[in-house]
Amino acid sequence: MVDNAPIISCEHAGLTVEGYSRAAVQTYWRVPQLKIGFDLGAQPWDFMGTPTWFVSHTHLDHVAALPVYVARRRMMRMQPPTIHLPAESLEDTRRLLRVVQRLDRGRMLCHLNGLHPGDEVQLSRESVVTAFATSHTIPSLGFVVWDRRFKLKEEFHGLPGEKIRDLRQSGVTVTREVRVPLLAYTGDTSPAGLDNFPPVYEAKILITELSFVRPNHRREKIHKFGHMHLDDFIERADRFQNELIICAHFSTRYHPQEIRRTIENKLPDQLRNRMKLWL
Repeated sequence: MVDNAPIISCEHAGLTVEGYSRAAVQTYWRVPQLKIGFDLGAQPWDFMGTPTWFVSHTHLDHVAALPVYVARRRMMRMQPPTIHLPAESLEDTRRLLRVVQRLDRGRMLCHLNGLHPGDEVQLSRESVVTAFATSHTIPSLGFVVWDRRFKLKEEFHGLPGEKIRDLRQSGVTVTREVRVPLLAYTGDTSPAGLDNFPPVYEAKILITELSFVRPNHRREKIHKFGHMHLDDFIERADRFQNELIICAHFSTRYHPQEIRRTIENKLPDQLRNRMKLWL
């Protein structure tokens, strides 16, 4: 293992969440069981094998390592990765990689896919990702990973297997899709990014930002620049149905002890017991 970037890790609901996030420094996450990652503000060497990434927005602390990651994959003779990102950022990202290719004299081989809110990406028969709009200073998206199952429609319950088979072969749809939000990732956003897409509050695991915690930091300014304050969580305490809430992207103004102390003192028990601070 090459230890070139910090990694924190936790496990929940059969998934491992790994990565690191600090505002204006670097943000990167991956979920190895799903073979996906979120944001590329840095690129731990261990993350190179992850083939699919979802980029929330193109601020440098979330995307600066994209050329490094693509180049490493080529150097190690891996297949070109797939990068999903806001559609508005697609052409400029292509231009960026072309410039790096000229500077590096190495081909930047990857599949770039621009997404709009509501677009979906199928990871497997059981997993699909939905992009949703977040609220930041540049075009931005969040992502929900759904666990998707196909269950027999109620009107066919009790029929013998051969009858169901015959119906299916005749073109009758005998199953219905059932989705459960498994994981939500918001990237950087003001509260509107959560409020406008309710599955964020329902996902088993929520990875989100909590950039500011001090009472004297004005929320109207924080929201204007597309970020969250601790009081935004307190006001929405009843909405969070998540089993695990991972909060990260804390401002560099704060020492970790201040963050822990402030949150411990202010957060209601119903949230504190489910919240993990990524410090």
